[in-house]
Amino acid sequence: MPYDYRPFPYTPPPGLTAPEPRHRVVIVGAGPIGLALAIDLAQYGVASVVLDDNDVVSVGSRAICWSKRALEVLDRLGVGQRCVEKGVVWKVGRTLHREDEVWTFDLQPDPGHKMPAFVNLQQYYVEEYLVARAMEFPGLIDLRWKNRVTGVQQSDHVALTVATPDGSYVLEAEHLVACDGAKSDIRRMMGLDFDGELFEERFLIADIEMTGDFPSERRFWFEPPFHAGQSALLHKQPDNIYRIDLQLGWEADPEAERQPDRVIPRIEKAVGHGDFRLDWVSVYTFQCRRLARFVHGRVIFCGDSAHVVSPFGARGGNGGLQDVDALGWRLAHVAQGGDAAVLNGYDRERQHGADENLLNSSRTTRFMSPAPGAERWFRDAVLALAGKAAFARPLVNSGRLSRPCVYPLAGPDHPALPLEARPGAVAPDAPLADGWLIDLLGREPVLLALGQSAPEGPGVKALDLPVTPEVRARYLGGAEKALYLIRPDQIVAARWIDATPEAIAKAAADIWSDA
Repeated sequence: MPYDYRPFPYTPPPGLTAPEPRHRVVIVGAGPIGLALAIDLAQYGVASVVLDDNDVVSVGSRAICWSKRALEVLDRLGVGQRCVEKGVVWKVGRTLHREDEVWTFDLQPDPGHKMPAFVNLQQYYVEEYLVARAMEFPGLIDLRWKNRVTGVQQSDHVALTVATPDGSYVLEAEHLVACDGAKSDIRRMMGLDFDGELFEERFLIADIEMTGDFPSERRFWFEPPFHAGQSALLHKQPDNIYRIDLQLGWEADPEAERQPDRVIPRIEKAVGHGDFRLDWVSVYTFQCRRLARFVHGRVIFCGDSAHVVSPFGARGGNGGLQDVDALGWRLAHVAQGGDAAVLNGYDRERQHGADENLLNSSRTTRFMSPAPGAERWFRDAVLALAGKAAFARPLVNSGRLSRPCVYPLAGPDHPALPLEARPGAVAPDAPLADGWLIDLLGREPVLLALGQSAPEGPGVKALDLPVTPEVRARYLGGAEKALYLIRPDQIVAARWIDATPEAIAKAAADIWSDA
């Protein structure tokens, strides 16, 4: 059955009748990124006002592929398990050239993680769950539907002019976070624009409802028989909904290609029959662009308002949740009286993350839509060889799927410890006797002591961690003991074989600085 888009209730805001006190944080945009940030702040006890110019969840599936890291973030916010239970779990991707399979990958080959590699779940469900979770913080999250920002000014605070069905009012905030998407009004009103590449390529997205026996995996075709000379992608979603992406070329007319009489025949060729219902259609243009900076005084950009990527690789929504992961604890620290310099760390790290996403997305786009000459020769040669020669298969690029970046942190490190748990990386999950390691981390700095007792006196919460086989493999390697300092966002800040309380205390203090 089609999704039931039920409007959320509009309530006239208090600012219409009297000036409101200045708020700590105002968030513009009640999509997954804005809602996730509001919940993250609320869990730190920091109140926020969330403004959205609409009163329903997003129409159409939009972001559907949620990565393991995104699910870990959502789980920390209280909705991860619900997303996994509703979603289609998968970890295998298959790439085909015409009718032949040329490359297959497994995104989570080793077991022992709480969250799966990927879950396919329509964005409207994620928003629905996040709204329900936000409603559990009535004194900390003020959700205002049908509140559209029409003006923004910045001095020692941010002043917003907000339009509602009952008139306009002024809202003041210590910090404003723009989570209002790729066409951000906040970005436009501040005269900011993206840098990067706009590619001359268009794709059709179609969600269809049908009964099918396609497996729960990602399938990508180069030059399929049903869409000659172009590319196609198929994903299974809950509720018998399937996402089909079809390359159209730059000359395609976006408005004409959205029409059912153009879409339906294309889909019939792709699935081999006409027994389906068209649920949602969109046409998009490839682009890989971002703001030069994400922090502009007291205005912070997060998610698509800060950066946009082509969709292949599932780096949009997942990258936005990693923005929230890097921002929430820092902004809570500032809102509670901490040094605002810590926000520079968000700016620096998420620029690094965005650049990695842009690089991977640009490479995929060039492989999918090569320019005449060397790019075309390389792409065609790789596809021709991949069916015959194993060395060519990893070169087939249908989208390097989202993985969390490793931040370039300068914290103490020890070369004998495993590379996957180095400073700047997400602390690897592992099963414990009574749960999951990932559930012990987050919200505050934590010192993990493995194979030894934690030193007394550094002023950091310490956990003596049992060394299970998975913990040994992911944290110790060939070492017998180690100490790991983990940030509030579950990122490894520093690690040692041995360390003095003074060294640990300094590394912990650096977490809250612009170090």
